[in-house]
Amino acid sequence: MEQSASESEARNADLVPGLYVVGTPIGNLDDISARALDTLRRADAILAEDTRHTRKLLTRFDIHTPLISCHQFNEARRSSDILRRLTAGAALALVSDSGMPGISDPGSRVVAACREGGHPVYVVPGPAAVTAAVSLSGFGGAGFLFDGFLPVKSGARRRRLTALLAHDRPVVLYESPHRALKLLNELQDLAPDRRVFIGRELTKRFEESVLGTPAEVAAAFAQRAAKGEWVVVIEPASARK
Repeated sequence: MEQSASESEARNADLVPGLYVVGTPIGNLDDISARALDTLRRADAILAEDTRHTRKLLTRFDIHTPLISCHQFNEARRSSDILRRLTAGAALALVSDSGMPGISDPGSRVVAACREGGHPVYVVPGPAAVTAAVSLSGFGGAGFLFDGFLPVKSGARRRRLTALLAHDRPVVLYESPHRALKLLNELQDLAPDRRVFIGRELTKRFEESVLGTPAEVAAAFAQRAAKGEWVVVIEPASARK
């Protein structure tokens, strides 16, 4: 349906031109903020990692802003079109499938391109699995180190994990379900006495938190599938001294 100029102006009345980096729920859709919803409604378009995924969020809150696909495989190519839209005075929202764009998710290239192009970038903070897990772990009172996903290849993976375990701050990792038990086995080999916190399916229906040594956590999943995305918080080396 074609939108009238008055409708477009009304929707965008409170948004100045620029890129709005918007945090979206990591599971429970009710975790989205009122400001995030207002920004998504008033933006001229939403740059989405997966338009099908974001459509579910928009449908839940009766939002009809146009969606533009912007993911890790086309992010660089999209930049020229995004800059053109911003130059023309658009207000664009940038979202990933969950959490904050640019935190082990697409978005960093778009933000960098906008800044290099002289366009303002605003943040509408929202949930992030990394901070949620650190809060739940009880390890993060003095800061933490977030390293995202480990390398896939065994040699590089082990070297990276060995280096991370030497830090005196909790280390936070993301892990896919099919490599989760492998990570626990690696930790059992490299740091068997170091406690590990697992946040699985955070804020979703089957949310689960498990804390223990690598062997204890592995035993908790020995008889069932390790489904869902994992956030792993490893106790700092200093805690074992």
